[in-house]
Amino acid sequence: MTMSNLLAELLDERDYLVADGATGTNAFDLDLKPGSPPDLWNLDDPEKSLHIHNAFVDAGADLILTNTFGSNPHRLILDKMQHKYKEINVAGAKLARQAADKAGRPVVVAGSMGPTGGMMEPFGELTPDVVEDAFAKQAIALAEGGADVIWIETIFAFDELGAAIRGAQQSGLPVASTMTFDTASRTMMGDTPDSAVAFIKTFDPGLIAFGANCGAGPSMLIDTVSGLCEAMGDDGVIIAKGNCGMPQMIDGKVKYSGTKEVMADYARLACDCGARIVGGCCGTTPDILAHVAETLKTHTPGERPSQEKIIEVLGPIKVPTPGS
Repeated sequence: MTMSNLLAELLDERDYLVADGATGTNAFDLDLKPGSPPDLWNLDDPEKSLHIHNAFVDAGADLILTNTFGSNPHRLILDKMQHKYKEINVAGAKLARQAADKAGRPVVVAGSMGPTGGMMEPFGELTPDVVEDAFAKQAIALAEGGADVIWIETIFAFDELGAAIRGAQQSGLPVASTMTFDTASRTMMGDTPDSAVAFIKTFDPGLIAFGANCGAGPSMLIDTVSGLCEAMGDDGVIIAKGNCGMPQMIDGKVKYSGTKEVMADYARLACDCGARIVGGCCGTTPDILAHVAETLKTHTPGERPSQEKIIEVLGPIKVPTPGS
């Protein structure tokens, strides 16, 4: 297998793949300071980045994301590290590659690219050319470090997603993407799963996979994924990468309300919807992902769940209000 087609080959061979969990949550467990980006560990404390990757590989992940979510040149301006974007991304991809290559089985390295952190015209000052260039620079660096696929995640606007896809394609690698649908199963800009699928189908070459990540808890994520799968039909691969419940402040620390049992239910429903890449996002630890991976080994996908079924298993499809 060559690096550039590993994800496609695994998708041809298997019904589903397990993606990893949260980088940030697990970085805080390794004493990341509030307000500090974990991406900088790729240069300053690489063993911590490697530890997270190894833990998810050991948990059964078939696909791991590089620790580079906030490492496009524009986002790094916030940390005054934009001049280090290439070093951070190359190092991040190499660390994930190291964990994948010693797994003893095929593990996909997905080069994580999160949003710029700014707004594009007419809502902000960023132009499509500037955003595309920032993502192209990051994607090319991730490819140089050994990524198998470029993975654009947590995007909420089509204009930024379009620029990110065009930039990512300059790396020569396959491109996957997830958007965040956290407002009644719509993006922050009001876009539905149907319109998102229609948008990504306009690209040629197209994405190797598309889906949803983060969001407002497992129930809304599954409701979104159901819509994405229905809209996509047999024309593509859908990703589900939801949060482990909702964040709560307990004893001065952010904790997520989900359990391994909740995430196992979420993963089963994701497969029932038709998702073929299933993992976790915020709050998902290696222990929780290991339970998900074991659960899916014996799960035979059933019918796509109704909203009533989703609510019955995972709770209301809404953001809980304080005290609820």
